Amino acid sequence: MTDPIIGSLLLGWDTLLAYLTQHVVTCLVPAFFIAGAIASFIKKDAILKYFSPETKKTTSYGIASVSGTVLAVCSCTILPMFAGILKKGSGLGPAITFLYAGPAINILAIVYTAKVLGFDLGIARAVAAIVLSIVIGLIMMKLFPQHDVETTKTFGAARKAALACADTRPKWVIPAFFVFLVAILLIGTSALDVFLRLLIVYFLSMAVAFLLIYYFTRDEVTDWGYEIWDLTKKIFPVLVIGTFALGVLAFFLPPETFKPFFGDNSLLANFLAALVGAILYMPTLLEVPVIGTTLGYLSGSMAKGPALSLLLTGPSISLPSLLVIYRIIGVKKTLTYAGLVVVFSTIAGFLFGNFF
Repeated sequence: MTDPIIGSLLLGWDTLLAYLTQHVVTCLVPAFFIAGAIASFIKKDAILKYFSPETKKTTSYGIASVSGTVLAVCSCTILPMFAGILKKGSGLGPAITFLYAGPAINILAIVYTAKVLGFDLGIARAVAAIVLSIVIGLIMMKLFPQHDVETTKTFGAARKAALACADTRPKWVIPAFFVFLVAILLIGTSALDVFLRLLIVYFLSMAVAFLLIYYFTRDEVTDWGYEIWDLTKKIFPVLVIGTFALGVLAFFLPPETFKPFFGDNSLLANFLAALVGAILYMPTLLEVPVIGTTLGYLSGSMAKGPALSLLLTGPSISLPSLLVIYRIIGVKKTLTYAGLVVVFSTIAGFLFGNFF
């Protein structure tokens, strides 16, 4: 009989090896390049200046709900940015929208979720995060209107100055650059013939190189490289260690352990999943192997509704995050925000699990 310690270490290694061989080269490497380009080439001020209470709501909430793909890669970076945009004069609603959606829809999280857990869950995560972030932001704005009144009085002049800033870069260059990068990711993870995939990726890479040579400065390209390296050294070691640890944990707590709690799409199962996500802290991308391996989504022990509920709460709130948010906006707003996140994530998981 295999020694429990050796058996758990072997399972941890097998789990890690499976994730690395199946998802790193074709999925995570291109995604790191895209995330680095996002952080480097898209100007933060161009987005933050539209979060003011005076901005048209369709603009401010629309930008806030998707700007997590531009400005952040994990919950640990969202929190200081959330504090920063409030200090710069953001309305409470757009700031909350940004806080909720940001960690859930960053490019790494969506790509990794779709690749490992399935395209349907990846799309559901992105769509639900955007829609719920806007709903929660609007509710928070209505419940606490005094914040926006005071912000408008204090930061009105600063917003006008920010709007006067113009971007001189040709408008088509950055969109084309990202189209090529995303195309490399999609082709690389597709089911096309290997030779055809390599050929298409080669020509797309040449297109990226052409844009970098003729339309970006050396400093910008260098900064892109630094951003890629910064993301890799922050996220990849945690993902490797965490995935190995989850494999070890699965030896002692197999996925079947959690089936009575998360094995169906009932309202209770979705609520429990949302509650677990609200308590546990999961570093960026680690929520994917937690759901896929530890809780047994890939083996059928966890239903898709609770999986979505956990994906919507886990990256956005946790006990450590809530303690930081409390220091930024106070206890009343923090408890209201946490309650809204759990309730709406539960509803989203229930609807997804039963009707889609």
